[in-house]
Amino acid sequence: MMMDSLRRLLLLVLFCLLQALVFNRIRIDHCIMPLFYVYFAIIFPRNYPKWASLLWAFLMGLGIDAFSNTPGLASASMTLVAFVQPYLLELFLPRDAEENIKCSAKSLGTGNFVALASILVIIYCVVFFTLESFSFFNWLNWLESIGGSAVLTLILVFTFESVRK
Repeated sequence: MMMDSLRRLLLLVLFCLLQALVFNRIRIDHCIMPLFYVYFAIIFPRNYPKWASLLWAFLMGLGIDAFSNTPGLASASMTLVAFVQPYLLELFLPRDAEENIKCSAKSLGTGNFVALASILVIIYCVVFFTLESFSFFNWLNWLESIGGSAVLTLILVFTFESVRK
């Protein structure tokens, strides 16, 4: 358990630094940006304690909020994704899957992982940009932000997943 916590802490720090130093500087059309850190909530294993996944996701969101000047947006969105992830993961697992299976393209199959990651990233982007705009006055910009950021984030997630062991 201690090694898992240490590994997750290192991933949290690495993803926060990557987002703050690299990905926050990438803006396309002033509204589309990669939100790669959502991958942190996607890869929780099957029987990981729900309270721990919520806590880790909240801490990741809190770190992103601190670096990105988005008070509470990433925290709320990451916590929601961590809450929904175990239930969606059960839908994509094979019936004979082991109890503590890791969430990856290798263990789930590429198609199932793509579907799971796509749903979670879209949920994240919808919640994040809805809270950010807090109105539907400029709904075309809102839709562009959600769609573009989701596509860019999914490209990064699938690229990282393809090189992951």
